[in-house]
Amino acid sequence: MKKNLSFLGWALLLALPFLFVACGDDDEDPDPMPVPMSIVEIASGDTQFSTLVAALTQADLVSVLEGDGPFTVFAPTNAAFTAAGIDLTTISDAALKEVLLYHVLGGAKIASGDLADGQTYASTASTYGPDATQLSILIEKSANGVVVNGNTNVSTADVDATNGVIHIVDQVLLPLDVVGHASANSNFTSLVGALVAADGDLVSVLSGDGPFTVFAPLNSAFSAIQSTVDGLTTEQLAKVLTYHVASGNVRSDVLTDGMEVPTVNAPEKFTVNISGGVVTLTDAGGGISKVLLTDVQATNGVIHVLESVIIPGNL
Repeated sequence: MKKNLSFLGWALLLALPFLFVACGDDDEDPDPMPVPMSIVEIASGDTQFSTLVAALTQADLVSVLEGDGPFTVFAPTNAAFTAAGIDLTTISDAALKEVLLYHVLGGAKIASGDLADGQTYASTASTYGPDATQLSILIEKSANGVVVNGNTNVSTADVDATNGVIHIVDQVLLPLDVVGHASANSNFTSLVGALVAADGDLVSVLSGDGPFTVFAPLNSAFSAIQSTVDGLTTEQLAKVLTYHVASGNVRSDVLTDGMEVPTVNAPEKFTVNISGGVVTLTDAGGGISKVLLTDVQATNGVIHVLESVIIPGNL
């Protein structure tokens, strides 16, 4: 049974109703309220979004974003499309559609004030695999503003529309694979560094088609066993890291209590334990790691976040 777990300020995202007040008499009101507009109408009326509007038209998404919603849209400017090197005359309509949907959170109007400080993973309208699993994005709010996927800044937040809200971003968001998600999150710098240092070119491997299920330890997990990590050879480090990877897109709803999970470090396995809403993993030596967050969906697999590093038996 799938468990709902919290991680680093995981936020309950609340959609706030938006009330428009009609003007009673334009002749008596020298400064009438602006006419409410939809997301598409706002984008169409602003020249900095001409490429976005053309892309939505090409991908046949205009009618979707004219719907009731509510939608939260991260809207790239013309300059963002240019910087990304996206040419509407050469990109396929299918690929363009998935990129555009990756900028949309469906079913919720999420203003910047609805976000808690810290990190939140959200599900986008872009999907992965035959089950059309929604791809994830990382949203991080701080005193400096809102950043998406580690390096895309919200330059203007909270442009209200009748069917949602627009946040203007300075880069085009491209769907991330499991390595991309790890690299985008500052809490996984130790994991990424270990992947680079280990034998087996693991960054390239985990950037492949997969799918992969990655149980990803936080920086604090590596720090807790730093002396052990420092004593590993690059071959042993690869064994530790591949012990955190399983084949397939194994989401939390298929994990069961007592389930043994075969890893890429064959024939090593670990055991899943579920009790009282808490999910833990037991490694080959009896060490236990708590699962802090599940189901960060990437383009080539899924990530679950671990509190501790698990150790295989074949070091």
